Amino acid sequence: MSTHSGWSQFGSGVGCTQDLRLPSASFLLPPLSSSLCGSPGPLRIVVLILTAGLTWILGSILLGSHGSSFSRIQQLFSNPENAVTTVAERAFSLWSVQPSPEASRPAGHDKPRARKYKCGLPQPCPEQHLAFRVVSGAANVIGPKICLEDKMLMSSVKDNVGRGLNIALVNGVNGELLEARSFDMWAGDVNDLLKFIRPLHEGTLVFVASYDDPATKMNEETRKIFSELGSSNAKELAFRDSWVFVGAKGVQDKSPFEQHVKNSKSTNKYEGWPEALELEGCIPQRTVGTQ
Repeated sequence: MSTHSGWSQFGSGVGCTQDLRLPSASFLLPPLSSSLCGSPGPLRIVVLILTAGLTWILGSILLGSHGSSFSRIQQLFSNPENAVTTVAERAFSLWSVQPSPEASRPAGHDKPRARKYKCGLPQPCPEQHLAFRVVSGAANVIGPKICLEDKMLMSSVKDNVGRGLNIALVNGVNGELLEARSFDMWAGDVNDLLKFIRPLHEGTLVFVASYDDPATKMNEETRKIFSELGSSNAKELAFRDSWVFVGAKGVQDKSPFEQHVKNSKSTNKYEGWPEALELEGCIPQRTVGTQ
């Protein structure tokens, strides 16, 4: 009776109704369930000892087979800086050997830029010639430009242009600027323009660029003077026309350096104004006579 009660107490202590597999070796050992509940106490103890021993042996074998992997992981965690450096070095070496687009492009692939000469001309002027470019204003927004021998004589940047006629007087012998002024031909006084162009010396070069309105205040005398300087269009110049012109005092023929576009609703590039004009070329220097 006492023996039976002892087994009952032991059995209830280990939980005979439960599966006694150990988690780490459950896939290798058979279940130890209610069959042990009827076994004597010493036998049950022996079985439990054997189960624990087998579990320890199997765990050692399994862990030993992957020792190299665990050792690598241990190295990574023991010195993480080395692992980061190694990855960075590999990434840099792969990136650095890739050729850049510029390096892989064959020589001479890029088109050479067109060379520009004085005042942006596509070709150089002959000796004893002055390179020039004259650009009229665009509507009443963008001011005109007058360039001579790569020097900007008049422009919005130089702050010496204005509505009306922009005129630069140049020494025809050495190309030096004599004077540059703008004359308002919409609300200005035409007498200011006449005082400027009447007393010109023989051989003086006259560069003209219109801006907004070049002609409203023009009278017969101003048109005649410009015609004597070589202009073919001064007599018909009208409200808001575009006009660029290069003439000289004392010329015998009409100047080849002139462009004129009339203000017309049917052809205007801008609302209320025709297109801007651009004139460029080479003017022969005078070899005799002085200003």
